[in-house]
Amino acid sequence: MLILILYFFIFIVVLQLFYYLVIFGKFAFAKAQKITPKKLPISVIVCAKNEEENVKKFIPLLAEQDYPDFEIILIDDASSDNTLEVFEEFEQIYPNVTLVKVQNNEAFWGNKKYALTLGIKTAKKEYLLFTDADCYPTSKDWISTMSSQFTMQKTIVLGYGGYEKIAKSFLNKLIRFETVLTATQYFSWTKLGRPYMGVGRNMAYKKEEFFNVNGYINHIQVRTGDDDLFINEAATAKNTTVIYAPESFTYSTPKTTYKEWKNQKRRHLSTVSHYKKQDKFQMSLFFISQLLFFIVPSILLAYEFQWIIVLAIIVVRYAVAWTVVGCAARKLKEKDLKFLFPIIEIVSIYFQINTFIANLISKPTHWK
Repeated sequence: MLILILYFFIFIVVLQLFYYLVIFGKFAFAKAQKITPKKLPISVIVCAKNEEENVKKFIPLLAEQDYPDFEIILIDDASSDNTLEVFEEFEQIYPNVTLVKVQNNEAFWGNKKYALTLGIKTAKKEYLLFTDADCYPTSKDWISTMSSQFTMQKTIVLGYGGYEKIAKSFLNKLIRFETVLTATQYFSWTKLGRPYMGVGRNMAYKKEEFFNVNGYINHIQVRTGDDDLFINEAATAKNTTVIYAPESFTYSTPKTTYKEWKNQKRRHLSTVSHYKKQDKFQMSLFFISQLLFFIVPSILLAYEFQWIIVLAIIVVRYAVAWTVVGCAARKLKEKDLKFLFPIIEIVSIYFQINTFIANLISKPTHWK
């Protein structure tokens, strides 16, 4: 029996090595991208609901972008604070700002996709660049860098939306680790011709892609997924690419309590259940192999069965995974995370299981 468990463990590790080296290595070991600025007409779209303080700080950073042809579409999604008033002030200050005021609609009450649809239809430019109200670009070349990857064929561009670093916070490292791992996965699968998600904090696409799939209509009743469900439906090997040059990054303030972060994770996990079957399978297979990597060798080591071989296999897996994650983290300017990789990985798996169970018990809250 134990020998069968050992063979099963070897299979799990081979599967893990395949994910890390063959799939994730596609991004982790990729060469630096060449950035050739273009002068495409860009509409930057920001949807906000009760984000008064954030938009005060971050919208000016968008307005100050060094780019020749862009507009900013500010969408106020029926805010109850002073977000609308702040947007109205920006509309007076910046000539390239257009304000979209959204009133609550009984059919789409509190649905961000409804608000975004109104903003997209208002946009005058051919190419759309999205970020969230609590996000800001790392440089004045954000628009230029994101739009540089558009070609006649590549009409969807997936970028990296990171989180600010908070000193001496393990939660912050955990949040950033999961963000790096998520980005590594969707960047890698996109480079392999299997795009399956993107993040609304930083993504762009040609307006025609939105109308080609009738916008959000096929998942309009799903309260989340304006970014990843749209990409899951619209993205293909032919029309999608990635951008990971540092000038293309955006950052936002991360959650500061485990409860807030858990609620955010629950919303994301509930959205994943609506992905295409093959995408859910590849994500589930990776997570299950991660989980079994910790469970199965524990059984073998408890019986001291071929413990030298088991430990050697564990060392090889960690060496490979650590190297790949380290390279990916370095590309995304998160290299401090690689030093805590073994610990953060275990904690991350625990929280994923915990989140999954919580979603089975009750539904998560959505767009506030």
